[in-house]
Amino acid sequence: MTTTAHAGVLDALTGLEACWQAGDAGAYATLHAPDATYVAFDGTVMTGREEIVEGHRRLFDGIMRGSRLAVVERTIRFLDPATAIVVQRAGIIMRWQRGRTVPSRKRLSTNTTVLRRDGDRWLVVAFHNTRYHPWAETLVGRLMTRSAT
Repeated sequence: MTTTAHAGVLDALTGLEACWQAGDAGAYATLHAPDATYVAFDGTVMTGREEIVEGHRRLFDGIMRGSRLAVVERTIRFLDPATAIVVQRAGIIMRWQRGRTVPSRKRLSTNTTVLRRDGDRWLVVAFHNTRYHPWAETLVGRLMTRSAT
């Protein structure tokens, strides 16, 4: 894909991070398509900008006030010139964790973001967030995958 398309997707992602850090639910939602689908880590589904605004306003006014997003790793793949899929491991750094540069393990999530080109900018059309808890690293997972000797 072109460097312009890649840069446009990165601009959209950086914009999302900036809006989150500013606690601006309205600006955050404008980076999503009017009919975007947003699935939060707890399974809550928000459809459209208004639901995304309301869902995030409550977060930014409450527990997520003063928090910021921190990306640990990211891949971007283009399906076609106007569609990008971003898979990233990221997490929230809470306001009381000011000295942190990476999220704590318990706040890590893996998320998938689908973006579409809309004129000269990229908008999120679908987002799905899942807490990062690899089963094989849990006690039960380790016990279940142990080889019998």
